[in-house]
Amino acid sequence: MPEKTVKVFDGHNDTLTKIRHGGPNAQRSFLERSEKGHIDLPRAREGGLAGGFFAIFTSSPNYERVVDPLVGADGQTVPEAWSVPLPPKLDRRIATSWTLSVMSDLFRLEAESDGAISVVRTTAELRRCLSDGTFAVILHIEGAEAIDSKLEALDVFYEAGLRSLGPVWSRPTIFGHGVPFDFPRSPDTGPGLTAAGRRLVERCNKLGILIDLSHLNLKGFWDVSAISQAPLVATHACAWSLSQTPRNLTDEQLDAIGESGGLVGINYAVGFLRADGDGSGEFKTPLTEIVRHATYVADRIGVEHVALGSDFDGARIPEDLGDATGLPRLIKAFRDAGFAEQDIELIAFRNWLRVLDQTWRE
Repeated sequence: MPEKTVKVFDGHNDTLTKIRHGGPNAQRSFLERSEKGHIDLPRAREGGLAGGFFAIFTSSPNYERVVDPLVGADGQTVPEAWSVPLPPKLDRRIATSWTLSVMSDLFRLEAESDGAISVVRTTAELRRCLSDGTFAVILHIEGAEAIDSKLEALDVFYEAGLRSLGPVWSRPTIFGHGVPFDFPRSPDTGPGLTAAGRRLVERCNKLGILIDLSHLNLKGFWDVSAISQAPLVATHACAWSLSQTPRNLTDEQLDAIGESGGLVGINYAVGFLRADGDGSGEFKTPLTEIVRHATYVADRIGVEHVALGSDFDGARIPEDLGDATGLPRLIKAFRDAGFAEQDIELIAFRNWLRVLDQTWRE
């Protein structure tokens, strides 16, 4: 008997940003099959990808990610450790202009798709898409630089369709502080939310916007935990105990997410999966590393708090996965690890539905 096809709803991708900003080697039509990047509509359908959170990310002008050796207090280089300097705060005018342009791309894509793609704003719409095969897009902004301290832009973005927001992408914002990409390092890397950040969390709760804890530092995480009335969610992160990058979640953070009824979307980025933190691609990373992190989180806080958050088009992913067409191989890896079919469906899409039911205002 052939194995059951499982639809996947994904917690994070950077496809919109990649297509607009990635240069000639990345630009493509999302509606046509391509060998570039990780997702387009034909490859999504082939792999069983039913939709996901589509991030809008504004890059920092003139920023080049440089990996430096990590130097200890004694002035000596620490073996198998490194530091990645982060860019400073981003000018809001730059972020607002970019965010509006990519939002326009998305809405034009929806119109051009002739009903094949839908930007969903309610869980009823999401369920309809999952049922009838329409590709479902949740509009997410990664790093709230386009939002002002009075939160006026937040209201406008919500009316346009924003349903998920990350207060930071690693670099600082007026709302809080993110984590660097150093390795190994704790996520306890700076101060917590600002007064504006606390207001942002409260307003997101009132509107029904999911607050993404990915990239937020430890103190900021605990501030959100203390303020938010919604389930705690990290859309694309892994377990710090298995890979000690500050982008991952400590056991205590995982416990808090579980206690809130929240969710962790397991990130496919090899640098956040591997025990050695190496994201260079020098060493082959099997897709079973994704299952290893999912298993750890499930054993710690329950399978009902595990989902998938690929980071497609934003990170180097395991070679055996390749792109969206490789998702059936990932589902098989879960089966091979002993996950029951009902638990695989929870991880693949049902857990997202539950958390969004508890977060969004219909």
